[in-house]
Amino acid sequence: MNPNAETLWRAPRWALAVLLALLGMLGPFSIDTYLPAFSGIASALGATPVEMQQTLSAYLFGFAFMNLFHGALADSFGRRPVVLWGIAVFTLASAGCALSQTIGQLVFFRALQGLSTGAGIVVSRAVIRDMFPPAQAQKVMSQVTIYFGVAPAIAPIVGGWLLVHTGWHSIFWFLTLVGVALWLANYRLLPETLHAEHKQPFNVRHLMRGYWELGASARFVLLALASGVPFNGMFLYVLGAPAFLGDHLGLAPTEFFWFFLLTISGIMSGAWLSGRLAGKIAPKRQIRHGFVIMLLTSVLNLLANLFFPAHASWALLPIAVFAFGWALMVPVVTLLVLDLYPARRGMASSLQAFVGSVANGTVAGVLVPLVMHSTVLMALSSLLMMGVGLASWVYLHHRWPEIGRSSGHG
Repeated sequence: MNPNAETLWRAPRWALAVLLALLGMLGPFSIDTYLPAFSGIASALGATPVEMQQTLSAYLFGFAFMNLFHGALADSFGRRPVVLWGIAVFTLASAGCALSQTIGQLVFFRALQGLSTGAGIVVSRAVIRDMFPPAQAQKVMSQVTIYFGVAPAIAPIVGGWLLVHTGWHSIFWFLTLVGVALWLANYRLLPETLHAEHKQPFNVRHLMRGYWELGASARFVLLALASGVPFNGMFLYVLGAPAFLGDHLGLAPTEFFWFFLLTISGIMSGAWLSGRLAGKIAPKRQIRHGFVIMLLTSVLNLLANLFFPAHASWALLPIAVFAFGWALMVPVVTLLVLDLYPARRGMASSLQAFVGSVANGTVAGVLVPLVMHSTVLMALSSLLMMGVGLASWVYLHHRWPEIGRSSGHG
């Protein structure tokens, strides 16, 4: 934690949470805004559904790759420069998407968007732990998750409206404007939270030693899997939204917002409760509650899809409850990850995001195209994704029972 934290941010704590949430929302906004326009873009550019899916995969793999470096750069050069450069590249890439004339150009600029958007998510986590002690950090992390949750709820509504009224290019011009506004806000408001004495030397040997230290730590890898993989239990429904909502549930693109509204309500209420519980119950108990909720919901969702034809009246609800369970536990697990190696918080945040985003990219590029034709397969995949995280946490809890025992995050 930065010893001068008190003097770096004098405005209310929630205002910093809003700024960091806006940083973190770039990622989901880049995905969810253009989902309702999938078929519109495909027909305009003469692209197949598989080629359109590649615009998602290119983004997610670019996101995953660069996540390896955002945090390490922020540990060496400071939090501010990495954030400002990341937003600048995102803004230019969004303009490139808007100007794309072929599917190949769109895939290229989507990859460039992916390479840049991770800076906000990775660095914002490190900033929170720079600024606050554990219990307070959990409250801020939960506040960030709440505000962050608003973005994916609004994004598809905005995207659908822009598509209908002004065409698909305007969606990416809108993201360009978001980038400009966010760059100006962070240039004026974001403090440099990395203390000069905590800066890490930027050389290849030192970096490799850091990556090896974290990558070889079973505790780190298990925590990263426990936080990153279960997210895909609901994310595969977001990625498969055009098929799930349009083909299986018969919803029009302008009705997609119901799905996002319910899912984000789950995330926001879970994150709110997580913040309320900060310092009141042991972190490991809170994580257990989250996994129990996700497990029960995933099993019920699979059974319902096995025995009943999917219908909008009930098929959206399990995903929202799953999202609640995930948001209840993920702020806690994220802080446990950051506190394993206090001197390398940026790098830890980077590698945690890398694990999650590789899982996201694999789900987008491989799993969703395989299962999106069947609601039963989607429900089974959701259960399996959650199961990877649950198995990781159970083994970790068994092997190192002291982790998460106290609100000091030891």
